[in-house]
Amino acid sequence: MARTLIVSNRKGGTGKSSSAVNIAAELHARGQRVLLIDMDTQAHCAYGVGLSIGRDTPTLHGFMAGRHSLQDAVLHTGWAGLDLIPGDPLFEHGSGQVGELLLRNALHHTGLAQAYDTIVLDTPPSLDALLLNALCAADRVLIPFVPHFLAGEGVRQLARVLFKIASRGSNEDLRVLGFLPVMLDTRINLHRQVQEGLGQQFGRNRMLPGIRNDIRVAEAFAAGQPLRYYAPKSRAAADYTEAVDALLLRW
Repeated sequence: MARTLIVSNRKGGTGKSSSAVNIAAELHARGQRVLLIDMDTQAHCAYGVGLSIGRDTPTLHGFMAGRHSLQDAVLHTGWAGLDLIPGDPLFEHGSGQVGELLLRNALHHTGLAQAYDTIVLDTPPSLDALLLNALCAADRVLIPFVPHFLAGEGVRQLARVLFKIASRGSNEDLRVLGFLPVMLDTRINLHRQVQEGLGQQFGRNRMLPGIRNDIRVAEAFAAGQPLRYYAPKSRAAADYTEAVDALLLRW
């Protein structure tokens, strides 16, 4: 049975897609069968693994709209054992089928949960059926954040949603796995202060090693490759390796 990790933050621009792609690739490089699911309508994960999505390509959002099965949307990447269910940038938030358990039920009923070791979900910042379906389907939540003034608010908003999901019994086993600083520069006082503040509020033991600011992250997306294949000696690639080490120890 696959372990399911969602990468989420209620604030946009926090490195969710880059983290989802590179964590999925790092887990795959360690011998795991990994399914990456892009629930964000920006649909950036396909770029990160070198896939082109056409208008008629089955997507996660097509499944949510009831147009096809979830299994029909699975695409194979250039790395055997690393697969993608892409997002659809034309999907309108608030449309589609109603229900918070659609994704979880589909993962189990189609056998996808049994076919992979880990499922990684990239989520939208909006609070709608997409995010709620991800939270109901997941075992653990990874929260990337850019360490600036507004970082804490996005984390706190997501924490309120997590409490809501757990308290009404939609997913009582859901847990926060850790907080991942991205675009980090520890020489900047504000970055250190924000990390310290979140650590005090949510637990220092939940703070993962950060991902330093590195142009190679953007270059890798442009090249259609995860960092560990595009620039394996870059500092960001090394940081994601260390972050996944810590992530697996905490799981």
